[in-house]
Amino acid sequence: MAFVSQQVTDAVTQSNVKVIGEAPAMAMGSIYQAMAHSTGILMQNAVAAQQQQNTLAQAAANQGVMQIYTLDTTAAAGATEKVAQTGVSDNLTSLLTVLKSFQGQ
Repeated sequence: MAFVSQQVTDAVTQSNVKVIGEAPAMAMGSIYQAMAHSTGILMQNAVAAQQQQNTLAQAAANQGVMQIYTLDTTAAAGATEKVAQTGVSDNLTSLLTVLKSFQGQ
């Protein structure tokens, strides 16, 4: 069996103690790094979802405008006449009067 110097044994022991002592800090560093990465991905997904919602809102608004512009004027006049004949405006006026009376109380 070969003779090992006391200094070599001491150096190996100290490096082992150093590695074991740094292990918790390295583990926490890895955890923080993984958490930061996950948070970054979460934010990217939130931004992508917002962009998709904005695109859907623009498409819905565009469809509404297209329907308004393609509305036949004769059909619109007929619908207006039907609303005027059913007394909807009178009903809405009386409902508004009742609601205003509740606000005063």
